[in-house]
Amino acid sequence: MPPAPELISPRSPRVSAARRLAKRNFRGKERLFLAEGPQAVREAAAHRPGGHATLVELFATVEAAERYADIVAEARDAGARVHLADEQVIADISTTVTPQGLVGICRFLDTPFEQILAARPKLVAVLAHVRDPGNAGTVLRCADAAGAEAVVLTDASVDLYNPKAVRASVGSLFHLPVAVGVPVEEAVAGLKAAGVRILAADGAGEDGLDDELDKGTMGGPTAWVFGNEAWGLPEETRGLADAVVRVPIHGKAESLNLATAAAVCLYASARAQRAFGGCRTVTPS
Repeated sequence: MPPAPELISPRSPRVSAARRLAKRNFRGKERLFLAEGPQAVREAAAHRPGGHATLVELFATVEAAERYADIVAEARDAGARVHLADEQVIADISTTVTPQGLVGICRFLDTPFEQILAARPKLVAVLAHVRDPGNAGTVLRCADAAGAEAVVLTDASVDLYNPKAVRASVGSLFHLPVAVGVPVEEAVAGLKAAGVRILAADGAGEDGLDDELDKGTMGGPTAWVFGNEAWGLPEETRGLADAVVRVPIHGKAESLNLATAAAVCLYASARAQRAFGGCRTVTPS
Protein backbone atom coordinates (compact mmCIF):
# COMPACT_ATOMS: atom_id res chain seq x y z
CA MET A 1 0.00 0.00 0.00
CA PRO A 2 1.51 3.37 -0.99
CA PRO A 3 2.40 5.83 1.77
CA ALA A 4 -0.15 8.50 2.63
CA PRO A 5 0.63 12.08 1.66
CA GLU A 6 2.69 13.93 4.26
CA LEU A 7 1.47 17.45 3.48
CA ILE A 8 -2.31 17.48 3.62
CA SER A 9 -3.08 21.18 3.88
CA PRO A 10 -2.11 23.88 1.36
CA ARG A 11 -1.77 26.11 4.43
CA SER A 12 1.32 24.18 5.59
CA PRO A 13 4.28 26.57 6.17
CA ARG A 14 6.41 24.61 3.68
CA VAL A 15 3.69 24.86 1.03
CA SER A 16 3.20 28.57 1.70
CA ALA A 17 6.95 29.21 1.37
CA ALA A 18 7.05 27.34 -1.93
CA ARG A 19 3.98 29.12 -3.29
CA ARG A 20 5.56 32.54 -2.67
CA LEU A 21 8.37 31.69 -5.09
CA ALA A 22 5.99 32.31 -7.97
CA LYS A 23 6.62 36.03 -7.26
CA ARG A 24 9.84 37.67 -8.37
CA ASN A 25 10.48 39.64 -5.18
CA PHE A 26 10.32 36.49 -3.05
CA ARG A 27 12.58 34.62 -5.47
CA GLY A 28 15.15 37.38 -5.24
CA LYS A 29 14.95 37.56 -1.48
CA GLU A 30 15.34 33.81 -0.96
CA ARG A 31 17.51 33.17 -4.06
CA LEU A 32 15.29 30.18 -4.79
CA PHE A 33 13.02 29.30 -7.73
CA LEU A 34 10.50 26.67 -8.82
CA ALA A 35 11.21 23.89 -11.31
CA GLU A 36 8.08 22.03 -12.39
CA GLY A 37 7.65 18.70 -14.13
CA PRO A 38 9.83 15.58 -14.45
CA GLN A 39 12.33 16.91 -16.99
CA ALA A 40 13.16 20.08 -15.05
CA VAL A 41 13.32 18.28 -11.71
CA ARG A 42 15.53 15.52 -13.17
CA GLU A 43 18.00 18.08 -14.53
CA ALA A 44 17.92 20.06 -11.28
CA ALA A 45 18.69 16.96 -9.22
CA ALA A 46 21.63 16.12 -11.46
CA HIS A 47 22.99 19.68 -11.38
CA ARG A 48 25.58 19.79 -8.60
CA PRO A 49 28.23 22.41 -9.46
CA GLY A 50 31.22 22.13 -7.16
CA GLY A 51 29.46 19.31 -5.37
CA HIS A 52 26.68 21.62 -4.17
CA ALA A 53 23.15 20.47 -5.02
CA THR A 54 20.92 22.89 -6.91
CA LEU A 55 17.71 21.07 -5.94
CA VAL A 56 16.96 21.61 -2.25
CA GLU A 57 13.34 20.48 -1.91
CA LEU A 58 10.88 18.35 -3.86
CA PHE A 59 7.09 18.07 -3.61
CA ALA A 60 5.54 15.03 -5.30
CA THR A 61 2.18 13.34 -5.41
CA VAL A 62 2.19 9.67 -4.45
CA GLU A 63 1.42 8.73 -8.06
CA ALA A 64 4.26 10.88 -9.43
CA ALA A 65 6.68 9.54 -6.81
CA GLU A 66 5.92 6.02 -8.00
CA ARG A 67 6.01 6.88 -11.71
CA TYR A 68 9.24 8.84 -11.42
CA ALA A 69 10.90 6.81 -8.69
CA ASP A 70 14.32 7.32 -10.31
CA ILE A 71 13.93 11.11 -10.12
CA VAL A 72 12.83 10.97 -6.49
CA ALA A 73 15.79 8.73 -5.69
CA GLU A 74 18.21 11.13 -7.37
CA ALA A 75 16.63 14.05 -5.51
CA ARG A 76 17.19 12.28 -2.22
CA ASP A 77 20.75 11.41 -3.28
CA ALA A 78 21.31 15.12 -3.95
CA GLY A 79 20.25 15.86 -0.38
CA ALA A 80 16.89 17.40 -1.25
CA ARG A 81 14.04 17.16 1.24
CA VAL A 82 11.28 15.11 -0.41
CA HIS A 83 7.64 15.66 0.60
CA LEU A 84 4.75 13.48 -0.54
CA ALA A 85 1.71 15.64 -1.07
CA ASP A 86 -1.85 15.36 -2.30
CA GLU A 87 -2.82 16.77 -5.68
CA GLN A 88 -4.35 19.90 -4.18
CA VAL A 89 -1.03 20.82 -2.56
CA ILE A 90 0.83 20.37 -5.86
CA ALA A 91 -1.83 22.42 -7.67
CA ASP A 92 -1.47 25.14 -5.07
CA ILE A 93 2.31 25.39 -5.57
CA SER A 94 2.36 24.88 -9.33
CA THR A 95 1.98 27.71 -11.83
CA THR A 96 0.67 25.44 -14.60
CA VAL A 97 -2.94 24.61 -15.44
CA THR A 98 -2.25 20.86 -15.45
CA PRO A 99 0.56 20.06 -12.98
CA GLN A 100 2.62 16.94 -13.61
CA GLY A 101 2.95 15.96 -9.96
CA LEU A 102 6.52 17.13 -9.32
CA VAL A 103 7.60 20.59 -8.16
CA GLY A 104 11.16 21.30 -7.09
CA ILE A 105 12.70 24.22 -5.25
CA CYS A 106 16.13 25.13 -6.56
CA ARG A 107 18.95 27.48 -5.67
CA PHE A 108 19.74 30.32 -8.07
CA LEU A 109 22.41 29.20 -10.49
CA ASP A 110 23.35 32.25 -12.55
CA THR A 111 27.04 32.64 -13.35
CA PRO A 112 29.09 35.84 -12.95
CA PHE A 113 29.65 37.45 -16.33
CA GLU A 114 33.39 37.65 -15.67
CA GLN A 115 33.52 33.89 -15.26
CA ILE A 116 31.85 33.42 -18.63
CA LEU A 117 34.39 35.73 -20.28
CA ALA A 118 37.29 33.92 -18.61
CA ALA A 119 36.16 30.68 -20.27
CA ARG A 120 36.69 32.28 -23.73
CA PRO A 121 33.31 31.22 -25.18
CA LYS A 122 32.95 30.57 -28.89
CA LEU A 123 29.17 30.93 -29.16
CA VAL A 124 27.00 33.10 -26.91
CA ALA A 125 23.36 34.23 -27.01
CA VAL A 126 22.73 37.70 -25.56
CA LEU A 127 19.09 38.43 -24.73
CA ALA A 128 18.72 42.20 -24.84
CA HIS A 129 15.26 43.66 -24.15
CA VAL A 130 13.58 40.21 -24.25
CA ARG A 131 10.47 40.61 -22.11
CA ASP A 132 8.47 37.44 -22.76
CA PRO A 133 9.54 34.64 -20.38
CA GLY A 134 8.46 31.90 -22.77
CA ASN A 135 10.66 33.33 -25.50
CA ALA A 136 13.58 33.73 -23.10
CA GLY A 137 13.37 30.10 -22.02
CA THR A 138 13.00 28.87 -25.59
CA VAL A 139 16.02 30.85 -26.79
CA LEU A 140 18.01 29.38 -23.92
CA ARG A 141 16.93 25.92 -25.05
CA CYS A 142 17.96 26.73 -28.65
CA ALA A 143 21.35 27.99 -27.45
CA ASP A 144 21.88 24.77 -25.53
CA ALA A 145 20.92 22.64 -28.53
CA ALA A 146 23.23 24.60 -30.86
CA GLY A 147 26.17 24.07 -28.53
CA ALA A 148 26.52 27.60 -27.18
CA GLU A 149 28.76 27.96 -24.14
CA ALA A 150 26.75 30.70 -22.44
CA VAL A 151 23.65 32.88 -22.42
CA VAL A 152 23.58 36.46 -21.15
CA LEU A 153 20.36 38.20 -20.08
CA THR A 154 20.73 41.96 -19.92
CA ASP A 155 19.25 44.11 -17.20
CA ALA A 156 16.44 45.06 -19.61
CA SER A 157 15.32 41.44 -20.07
CA VAL A 158 12.88 39.21 -18.22
CA ASP A 159 13.68 37.37 -14.99
CA LEU A 160 15.51 34.14 -15.78
CA TYR A 161 13.71 32.37 -12.93
CA ASN A 162 10.17 33.27 -14.00
CA PRO A 163 8.33 29.90 -13.88
CA LYS A 164 7.33 30.22 -17.54
CA ALA A 165 10.94 30.83 -18.58
CA VAL A 166 12.11 27.84 -16.54
CA ARG A 167 9.45 25.60 -18.14
CA ALA A 168 10.23 26.83 -21.65
CA SER A 169 13.91 26.00 -21.22
CA VAL A 170 12.90 22.33 -20.72
CA GLY A 171 15.90 21.68 -18.49
CA SER A 172 18.45 23.61 -20.55
CA LEU A 173 18.68 26.18 -17.78
CA PHE A 174 20.75 23.59 -15.90
CA HIS A 175 23.07 22.82 -18.83
CA LEU A 176 25.01 25.98 -19.60
CA PRO A 177 26.22 29.10 -17.79
CA VAL A 178 23.77 32.02 -17.74
CA ALA A 179 24.65 35.54 -16.60
CA VAL A 180 21.83 37.87 -15.60
CA GLY A 181 21.36 41.60 -15.14
CA VAL A 182 24.31 42.63 -17.32
CA PRO A 183 23.91 46.04 -19.06
CA VAL A 184 24.02 45.46 -22.81
CA GLU A 185 26.91 47.88 -23.25
CA GLU A 186 28.93 45.98 -20.65
CA ALA A 187 28.04 42.63 -22.22
CA VAL A 188 29.13 43.72 -25.69
CA ALA A 189 32.33 45.40 -24.49
CA GLY A 190 33.33 42.38 -22.43
CA LEU A 191 32.68 39.92 -25.23
CA LYS A 192 34.57 42.05 -27.76
CA ALA A 193 37.54 42.24 -25.39
CA ALA A 194 37.42 38.42 -25.19
CA GLY A 195 37.76 38.20 -28.98
CA VAL A 196 34.10 37.54 -29.74
CA ARG A 197 32.44 39.05 -32.81
CA ILE A 198 29.05 40.67 -32.08
CA LEU A 199 26.16 40.06 -34.48
CA ALA A 200 22.84 41.77 -33.86
CA ALA A 201 19.84 39.85 -35.21
CA ASP A 202 17.32 42.28 -36.68
CA GLY A 203 14.82 42.06 -39.52
CA ALA A 204 15.98 45.43 -40.79
CA GLY A 205 19.65 44.42 -40.85
CA GLU A 206 21.72 45.52 -43.80
CA ASP A 207 23.53 42.16 -44.00
CA GLY A 208 21.72 38.92 -44.84
CA LEU A 209 22.53 35.73 -42.95
CA ASP A 210 23.15 33.89 -46.22
CA ASP A 211 25.62 36.59 -47.28
CA GLU A 212 27.51 36.30 -43.99
CA LEU A 213 27.75 32.55 -44.46
CA ASP A 214 28.87 32.91 -48.08
CA LYS A 215 31.57 35.40 -47.09
CA GLY A 216 32.98 32.94 -44.58
CA THR A 217 32.88 35.46 -41.75
CA MET A 218 30.99 33.35 -39.22
CA GLY A 219 33.55 30.69 -38.35
CA GLY A 220 35.05 32.57 -35.42
CA PRO A 221 33.83 33.17 -31.86
CA THR A 222 30.43 34.85 -32.11
CA ALA A 223 27.79 36.38 -29.87
CA TRP A 224 24.30 36.90 -31.22
CA VAL A 225 22.27 39.75 -29.72
CA PHE A 226 18.51 39.20 -29.80
CA GLY A 227 15.97 41.94 -29.10
CA ASN A 228 12.38 42.47 -28.11
CA GLU A 229 9.70 40.21 -29.59
CA ALA A 230 7.62 43.12 -30.95
CA TRP A 231 10.03 45.89 -31.86
CA GLY A 232 13.42 44.23 -32.21
CA LEU A 233 16.59 46.03 -31.15
CA PRO A 234 16.84 49.77 -30.48
CA GLU A 235 19.20 51.77 -32.67
CA GLU A 236 21.72 52.28 -29.87
CA THR A 237 22.02 48.52 -29.35
CA ARG A 238 22.36 47.82 -33.07
CA GLY A 239 25.13 50.40 -33.12
CA LEU A 240 27.19 48.33 -30.68
CA ALA A 241 27.37 45.33 -33.01
CA ASP A 242 30.01 44.47 -35.56
CA ALA A 243 27.20 43.68 -38.01
CA VAL A 244 23.40 43.79 -38.03
CA VAL A 245 22.13 40.61 -39.68
CA ARG A 246 18.68 39.72 -40.96
CA VAL A 247 17.36 36.21 -41.47
CA PRO A 248 16.19 36.08 -45.09
CA ILE A 249 12.51 35.48 -45.78
CA HIS A 250 12.33 33.43 -48.97
CA GLY A 251 8.59 32.87 -48.86
CA LYS A 252 5.62 35.11 -48.12
CA ALA A 253 5.80 35.08 -44.31
CA GLU A 254 5.82 38.55 -42.77
CA SER A 255 8.53 37.63 -40.26
CA LEU A 256 9.86 34.97 -37.91
CA ASN A 257 9.20 34.94 -34.19
CA LEU A 258 12.11 35.53 -31.84
CA ALA A 259 12.79 31.94 -30.87
CA THR A 260 12.69 30.69 -34.47
CA ALA A 261 15.03 33.44 -35.66
CA ALA A 262 17.38 32.71 -32.76
CA ALA A 263 17.48 29.01 -33.64
CA VAL A 264 18.33 29.81 -37.27
CA CYS A 265 21.10 32.23 -36.29
CA LEU A 266 22.66 30.04 -33.62
CA TYR A 267 22.67 26.96 -35.82
CA ALA A 268 24.18 28.94 -38.70
CA SER A 269 27.06 29.91 -36.42
CA ALA A 270 27.38 26.38 -35.07
CA ARG A 271 27.65 25.03 -38.63
CA ALA A 272 30.18 27.66 -39.70
CA GLN A 273 32.31 27.09 -36.61
CA ARG A 274 32.44 23.36 -37.28
CA ALA A 275 33.33 23.73 -40.95
CA PHE A 276 36.94 23.50 -42.11
CA GLY A 277 38.83 26.47 -40.69
CA GLY A 278 36.18 27.31 -38.13
CA CYS A 279 37.05 27.96 -34.50
CA ARG A 280 35.81 24.49 -33.47
CA THR A 281 37.66 22.58 -36.18
CA VAL A 282 39.80 19.82 -34.73
CA THR A 283 43.10 19.51 -36.55
CA PRO A 284 44.39 15.92 -36.65
CA SER A 285 47.68 15.52 -34.82
